[in-house]
Amino acid sequence: MSLRKRDEIDGVGGSAKLAGSPEAPEERVPGRCLSLLPWDRFSAWLHCVCVVGFDLELGQAVEVVYPQHAKLSDKEKTNICYLSFPDSNSGCLGDTQFCFRFRQSSSRKLSWHCLLDQFDRDLPIYLKKDPAYYYGYVYFRQVQDKTLKRGYFQKSLVLVSKLPYIHFFHIVLGHIAPEYFEKNEPFLEAACSDIDRWPSPVPGKTLHLPIMGIVIKVRIPTCHDKPGTTEVLQTAHQPATQISIALPTIHEVDLFRCFLPVFFHIQMLWELVLLGEPLVVMAPSPSESSETVLALVSCISPLKYYSDFRPYFTIHDSEFKEYTTRTQAPPSVILGVTNPFFAKTLQHWPHIIRIGDIKLAGEIPKQVKVKKLKNLKTLDSKPGVYTSYKPYLNRDEDIIKQLQKGVQQKRPAEAQSIILRRYFLELTQSFIIPLERYVASLMPLQKSISPWKSPPQLKPFNQEEFMKTLEKAGPQLTSRLKGDWIGLYRHFLKSPNFDGWFRTRRKDMTQKLEALHLEALCNEDLLFWSQKHSEVETVDLVLKLKDKLADGENLPAKPGTMEKLQTHIDSIILALPEDLQGILIKTGKT
Repeated sequence: MSLRKRDEIDGVGGSAKLAGSPEAPEERVPGRCLSLLPWDRFSAWLHCVCVVGFDLELGQAVEVVYPQHAKLSDKEKTNICYLSFPDSNSGCLGDTQFCFRFRQSSSRKLSWHCLLDQFDRDLPIYLKKDPAYYYGYVYFRQVQDKTLKRGYFQKSLVLVSKLPYIHFFHIVLGHIAPEYFEKNEPFLEAACSDIDRWPSPVPGKTLHLPIMGIVIKVRIPTCHDKPGTTEVLQTAHQPATQISIALPTIHEVDLFRCFLPVFFHIQMLWELVLLGEPLVVMAPSPSESSETVLALVSCISPLKYYSDFRPYFTIHDSEFKEYTTRTQAPPSVILGVTNPFFAKTLQHWPHIIRIGDIKLAGEIPKQVKVKKLKNLKTLDSKPGVYTSYKPYLNRDEDIIKQLQKGVQQKRPAEAQSIILRRYFLELTQSFIIPLERYVASLMPLQKSISPWKSPPQLKPFNQEEFMKTLEKAGPQLTSRLKGDWIGLYRHFLKSPNFDGWFRTRRKDMTQKLEALHLEALCNEDLLFWSQKHSEVETVDLVLKLKDKLADGENLPAKPGTMEKLQTHIDSIILALPEDLQGILIKTGKT
């Protein structure tokens, strides 16, 4: 069946069954009678799949968008076109995998967005979807072909998704793309049909995802997981005809391999990322630039990096002028670039990481000093970090020695990455725990919550008050590192990462206050109250309770609270005259 034919059957929101496939078990949105439609399951994982080819007259062009009803604006298509191909100077012969990130032009709602939002709530903060951005996961092939005018076959298969599951989609593409290049569209249609039978991406569950003859087994982390731990996937018996791949992670990159070219500066780079400083990664290929940018963003985990980051950025990007202008200070963003043109365009940026070819983890660079920015003239400059930044913290020599020893003893790269990830995690936690402790003190006491008054407000964040707490309860309690921690905090409090972190914490705490207020209200005898007050006051109470019931789905209230609230509403309405009962029962119903 052709791609066009398949979509004529399905339609944009059709209800036809998947062609030639067993009926998928029905899945329903909690609290609603909404069954999943064809392509809903696919949409939970991917927005669309694109094939980008090279046309001698048009240049890069989107040849296929699948499913055909997937909406992409002209601006989004242009971005996908240019970001799906390496720059000509990269010389990427053979197969190359990388990833990019681009702005969404307009907001779109899926037919079952409420269920996806529920999944998003249970994810760790750094894996939550960003409503303003898409990821593009690319498998690019360039091979000699004398039958073509250009002499080369050049094509990219691109998975466009909201999900930052970098490692997972890298594996999926590595499995389907080589075969797609041999078998073309029918194979792509079959692969997408497989994806449309996948279970929902529920955090905390072990998922079995069949794709073209193999089963990929993954577990999506939850916000309740202990940071730095990976749950071991149990291997279940598979039929002899199926190959099962168990992925230990869905999102993590090979941290040690990515940081190897700038090995001696890892702590300074952690500070620059934490503070949201403008950073450029200049690399020889998109795979190296994208891996390095993603490694940088992940080094402050479990803190979320709140500024923009572009694993692969080109001169054709729609934000090129915005990010390279000299009329204002460089923005808080991390860019990964490969075009030599950027060596001149971005030479006014304060921090530049220049990496050569990423070597195998068995080779370690000699110690190099931080280089001065004026020495960075071209992309051919020596690898290193070019900046005038002075780190706030003294360098931790122990982690350097530990990793060097690992190289000498031929410790596996995976083990080196685990050591490095744990080091970054402990450093970030030492930094953030004093902030968490202080922000928790801004929460009003539970005894101040009255069911008959509005929930109390959080106390405002006072910078000087926080600084005073560091003397006795600062990072020195959990970190042996010396240095100007106070200066680092003062700088961080002005950064986009602090702003994003505090806004998220304030929202969480406000919701917690509202949940406690709701629980206090449910513990009152509301029917007795209504009998002591006028009908007007009782009706007003019912309407307010119904509003709280509608908003309560998003609150972290104790189990059973919403049911208790509904019981209160029902009992109050039943005690009112019949004419009012009919009106109030209908009010608030959707």
